[in-house]
Amino acid sequence: MIKRFSVLYVGQIDFENVGPGSTPADERLYPNERLVGAYDNAVNLAKHMDELGYYCMWTAEHHFQREGYECFPNLILLGVHLAGITKTLKFGSGFNVVPMWHPIRLAEDFAMADVLTGGRLIFGVGRGYHSREVETFGAPVIDNDANKELFEEQMEIIFKAFNEDSFSHHGKHYTIPADVPYRGYQLKDVTMVPRPLNRPVEIWQPIASGRTLEYIATKGIKAMVALTGERLVDELFRSYQEKAATVGHQLTLGQDMALGIGFYLGDDQQQAMEDVRPYHDERYKWFAPFGFVRYTDSQGRAWGTPGAPSGAPSIEDGVQQKVWACGPADTVIGMLREYEEKYPGLEDIILQWPEGMPWPEYKDQLSRFAKDVMPAFSGR
Repeated sequence: MIKRFSVLYVGQIDFENVGPGSTPADERLYPNERLVGAYDNAVNLAKHMDELGYYCMWTAEHHFQREGYECFPNLILLGVHLAGITKTLKFGSGFNVVPMWHPIRLAEDFAMADVLTGGRLIFGVGRGYHSREVETFGAPVIDNDANKELFEEQMEIIFKAFNEDSFSHHGKHYTIPADVPYRGYQLKDVTMVPRPLNRPVEIWQPIASGRTLEYIATKGIKAMVALTGERLVDELFRSYQEKAATVGHQLTLGQDMALGIGFYLGDDQQQAMEDVRPYHDERYKWFAPFGFVRYTDSQGRAWGTPGAPSGAPSIEDGVQQKVWACGPADTVIGMLREYEEKYPGLEDIILQWPEGMPWPEYKDQLSRFAKDVMPAFSGR
């Protein structure tokens, strides 16, 4: 049963022109004075969501994006600040790119934030996909096997740091603690100070290609599936449930998962699609080259794989595959009801701030959603 509504804001600035015929993504180069505009957007969004009763504001960690699409390098720092200017809204890391961190520093930062905010931050992890940032930080991402190996060892350390009074680790990439003398004794273990007050720590990770699905499900990590066609959603939701069952986690279909969708409310579906089209297209102008079009063709082949369509999809594709909900409130509610009926364990819906949509327009959309859609689900 759907209970909570959140927003994913990846940190885009206000673009001066959007859509497929506008400035090519790689030619968008902005000065620092424009790039920091993403932080004004974050403050405005957090305050508005807090007033309207949304559950969580999710953000994304990325680096070096002079193009202006994803401008937040530290989500925990951002979350602590935003928690200080709001009352109840939670702040989720969607996601901390673990290979770019020392795992103990990441665990410590989150633990400190958990203490300072009274548990209003949600921990999220990912393996990364931008070669420009991950490889520049000295971690592998082009070599998927090396990335996976590093990530899983880092997560083993993070689990220990969160959950054990003291711990040690001896792996391929890390030896913790250092084998050195300390105050007259040989160091054998360490204790993370502080540890989170709210344990066990709720951890989220994205499922995109499905390559990490088994790891997520068997480790008790909650899964986020965002802007994905309904056929792929069904495959991923069922696979997560099946993999969790192999380690004794019996989940209702959709339990411990979140579904991310795009939306635009309007008097009729066609006009709503036209209104959101430039922002939808701006999103995929940036993300399609990374392979982040999670749709299928009529034969179930993922977009971009052999035989399936490639490039950027249209808003018509998104609506047809139930990735985007456009039109009157009843239409949006109807699509959510279908997902709710199909996945009775699903409790979290995450709304996408489309890249390029000006803040006043998105603010109005969030207000309409809170007024016309959320009451059909919240507080039941």
